[in-house]
Amino acid sequence: MTRTLTPLLAALLLATAPMAHAGPLAEAAAPAASMQEKVVYHVNDSANASAALRNIKNHLAAAPDAKIVVVTHSEGIDFLLSGATDKNGNPYEVAVQELKAKGVDFRVCNNTLKGRKIDPGTVLAEATIVPSGVAEIGRLQAKEGYVYLKP
Repeated sequence: MTRTLTPLLAALLLATAPMAHAGPLAEAAAPAASMQEKVVYHVNDSANASAALRNIKNHLAAAPDAKIVVVTHSEGIDFLLSGATDKNGNPYEVAVQELKAKGVDFRVCNNTLKGRKIDPGTVLAEATIVPSGVAEIGRLQAKEGYVYLKP
C-alpha cells in the first residue's frame, strides 16, 4: 500500500507546488494596481493648449482620481499668462481654474520667463513657477513615477 501511495503523494506535491508561488505573486501585484495614476502633460506650444485642456478634462472624466500635472515651457506658457485667450477669444483662465479645482497642477518654466523677459506677475495664480520646465518633466518621470503625455 505504501508503494501505491508514494507515487500519488509525489504527484500531488508536484501538482500543488506552483500554487504555493501564486499567492505571493498575486499579493505583490495588488499594491501596484491600487497605486494612483500620475500623468504629466507636456505643453511647449500654446497652439496645443485647447486640445491639452480638453484631453485633461476627458482624462479626469474617465479617471477622476488621477494626479495630473501640466508642465509648460517655451511658447507653451502663453495660455497661463493673464489675459490669454484661445483662437475664439475665450479666456483660458476659466478652464484652468476649473481644472485646478479638480486637483490639476499647472507649472510654468522660469527659464522661459527670464529668456522671454516676461514678468512672473503675469502668470495666472493657479500656476506655479518652476526653475526649468524640461527638468521638471524629467524629475516627475524619473523620481515620482509620472507617465508622459504630449497632446
